[in-house]
Amino acid sequence: MTDQPSPAVSATSARAFDVERVPALVGGSVTAGRHTVGLAEVAMGPGGMVIILDAHDARDRSGVWNAEEIRLIGPAPEAITERLMGSPWDGDGRLLPIHIAVRTGGEVLHLDTAQVSQVGTSDGVLSDCELLLDTPLSRDLLDRVRPRSSPTALPGLGWLGSVNGDRATALDQFLTGWYPSTGDTELAFSSSASRLPDGLKQLYRISTRRPSVLDVQNRILPESHLHSDPLGETLVFGVENQGGFFWSLLWTMEEAEPDPTVWFRVFDEEPIAEQEPLSGFLIQFSLFEASMGADYLALPRKLTAGQVEQFTQALRPVPLRPFWPWAPTHFYVAPGLVVHVSSEDGHEFDVWAGATHRSALDQLADLPVDWIRFDG
Repeated sequence: MTDQPSPAVSATSARAFDVERVPALVGGSVTAGRHTVGLAEVAMGPGGMVIILDAHDARDRSGVWNAEEIRLIGPAPEAITERLMGSPWDGDGRLLPIHIAVRTGGEVLHLDTAQVSQVGTSDGVLSDCELLLDTPLSRDLLDRVRPRSSPTALPGLGWLGSVNGDRATALDQFLTGWYPSTGDTELAFSSSASRLPDGLKQLYRISTRRPSVLDVQNRILPESHLHSDPLGETLVFGVENQGGFFWSLLWTMEEAEPDPTVWFRVFDEEPIAEQEPLSGFLIQFSLFEASMGADYLALPRKLTAGQVEQFTQALRPVPLRPFWPWAPTHFYVAPGLVVHVSSEDGHEFDVWAGATHRSALDQLADLPVDWIRFDG
């Protein structure tokens, strides 16, 4: 995705859109080429496509997502799926345009043309499509075509005070605050593995109503999938999403150690001890996964140490030693917001911010950084 632009190169205004112009924009009559995709109107012809969206801030409907990104939520008819997944060129070898317009109030605004960025399908049917505007929107125009909703409540920071006192309470309060319950009925939980440490047992109990706590980006293995490492020395309980490394505990036939060391290991290399034992590691793992899987993201390009200090100065640091030996990672939080900061060399820093609602990103909006993506 391209950078968030400065106001000088943003689309600061939009032209009123006359729906009578749709046939001309798509190259002829569209009587047979009008479709509805996730409450969006889509008109398609031999000369292009027009997508007309409603102005809203719902996550599960087609609409404007941020200053650059348009989301089309399916299912979509076969013709739309084929056009968006293919390479639609006209007879002169030019890419067929996709025009984006939005209904807001009593008018329809023509934003710009857009290009397909990625498409998701299910059984050959388009389920979702991400399009990037050729000219990103200014903040004022974005607020018109994607009016901000108000959060019911942001997850608080009450758990933070227990991080170095009662870590089980901290983990429980963070996870139950960040992830909504899936219902009143708990899934089955087996406590038969009596040699498991209390931290893992607690996480499995929480997962009965909140399955996402185990599996967002990387994964804590379900109890039934725990296994020994290839040498039979440790019990593997966590794996990287592409299988490149894993986390494990020393295997023992004795009663479980209350708060054991966690071992990070690439399959063909020596294991490395995480700096926090299991109780702290599970908090760190949960923070990392929560930020990675958040609906709303703020992703700057690599930052210097000074920029990181500015980025995090309004946030609360999580008082734990660094997570992840490959790229030591620290965490910073605010209500509804988790930020992780990592560096392999101590000079350039990767920063990832994830939030439960757009409003939690407001405090980052005016930072002088180069954004890869900003969903506020």
